[in-house]
Amino acid sequence: MRNPTIRKNYLALRLFVIALFTLPLAFVMVKAQEIKTIRNNVFWDTFDGKPLYSQGGGIFKFKDPATGRDAYYWYGNHYKEAETYRDNPSKTIDRNTIVGVSCYKSDDLKNWKDMGHVITAKEISAGRRWAGWFGRLGVAYIEEIKQYALFAQHNNSVMVALAKSPTGPFEVHKHIDMKPVIGTSNTGDQTVFTDEDTGKDYLIYSYGKGRHKGYVSEIGVLEDGSVGLLNCVQVFKGQSREGNCMFKYKGKYYLCASNIYGWDSSYAYYLMSDSIYGPYMPINNMLVMDGCEKDYAHVTQTGFFYTLRGTEQETVIYCGDRWANFAGNGLGYNQWVPLSFDGYKPYFNSLSEWELDHITGRWTVSKGNNYVLNGSFEADRRTIPNPVKPRQEFLLGWDTKVIKGNKVSLDNPQSPRLNHDNTEEERRIVIGEKSLCISDSIAFEREVSQEVSSTPYVELKDGNYVLTFKLRENGKFKRLLAVIESGGKKYQTDLTNIGSNDKWTSAQLKASITGGKAKVSFYAKGKGMAQCLIDDISLVAY
Repeated sequence: MRNPTIRKNYLALRLFVIALFTLPLAFVMVKAQEIKTIRNNVFWDTFDGKPLYSQGGGIFKFKDPATGRDAYYWYGNHYKEAETYRDNPSKTIDRNTIVGVSCYKSDDLKNWKDMGHVITAKEISAGRRWAGWFGRLGVAYIEEIKQYALFAQHNNSVMVALAKSPTGPFEVHKHIDMKPVIGTSNTGDQTVFTDEDTGKDYLIYSYGKGRHKGYVSEIGVLEDGSVGLLNCVQVFKGQSREGNCMFKYKGKYYLCASNIYGWDSSYAYYLMSDSIYGPYMPINNMLVMDGCEKDYAHVTQTGFFYTLRGTEQETVIYCGDRWANFAGNGLGYNQWVPLSFDGYKPYFNSLSEWELDHITGRWTVSKGNNYVLNGSFEADRRTIPNPVKPRQEFLLGWDTKVIKGNKVSLDNPQSPRLNHDNTEEERRIVIGEKSLCISDSIAFEREVSQEVSSTPYVELKDGNYVLTFKLRENGKFKRLLAVIESGGKKYQTDLTNIGSNDKWTSAQLKASITGGKAKVSFYAKGKGMAQCLIDDISLVAY
């Protein structure tokens, strides 16, 4: 007869051994589920594969009415043209038509569920045929009346709509004429900022004409019982700035904005203060955020920020608006990157792909990140050299060395043009309105290069990389090369006549990068009127 005590001990031992080996695996699986990949330069989808349309909005943390637990709610403008451009990005659209305010819900800032429109164009327009301009919005929870308040630009006013649930439906509450408050009936740009430490909500906005003044107003219930702006404090007066928004990091308030470039991208600017009402330093002199200079903040305007307070780290996410449907400057409307800080000084990490642990708040660079900046040349909004705002004689992120030929200069009538306007047909093959142009009216020799290197926060690791790009040339080159130099070694591929049929061709070059830096360049020696177009450059580890 078997001893029952021995049998019990044996079973217990087996269970212990199984647990010993399976628990670490389960922990790894859970950790993997918490880490989400944020991929830029593509159109985003919801968790179940539906197109995600959200522009000029914001993310707010509210209680999920169904569960009582905190959830992220992302509100934004759904424009009809966002659908059109996503389906066919070969043509830029010159109008905007609001469909409604979209709402998406998430538990991890990556997988978003479509909650539908919380208010539609028909409701916004009060039944009129066209709603007019509608945009730049955010939502605040008004504790006093237990309702959610949507603040948005609507033509020459600020519209307020109320709802009993974060997913709506919102009903138009009133329109605020801002003229008695700031002197113009409309705001320039605006967002809603929630201070999680105080629970108070604020409208961050600019003057309606010129946008050279910035304001902060607390949102709340007025004496007449309506929801509106409790005060108005001017916190900035200086050069014109739009894309007005705010974030908070370790007790400091950051007032942010972009240049007045229409739908195009620009530097990301900021001021900092200990108080939400200022003074913001340096006074009336917004600083360019380090790291955003070489590609105009990853080809975006400042949209909004979200500060993720994780268990291990506080991470500020820059949520940039790429108005590609109206500017034709690439793919994807939402470009998110993490900020780093040297003390309290922010640094913009221009990443095409990165991973976020929404529990700990930690982030890392994904293996698929493209280390070349402005590789599709969409940051350069005009013909370069460009005599008007911004006056510019170079391509952002790139150095042009004229060895022989006409000098690149606004003062030289024979100056070669550094970029090319892609035709609608070309945009079915390459991305966006612009591409690199290497050409001259006389015989020339030129090098266009970019120094790729580690930053204080993102390491260019030693390893194997592949440079990919598309090119089109007309067969008039004596020599045409793609080159990577790193660690004292030089890798190159001969592109001469590879695209001599004057059609776009894909090419690549593999190299081993060491020492945290590499020089990527294109060398050309051509006859007069030789032309090579290059686009969609990427440098990715493999």
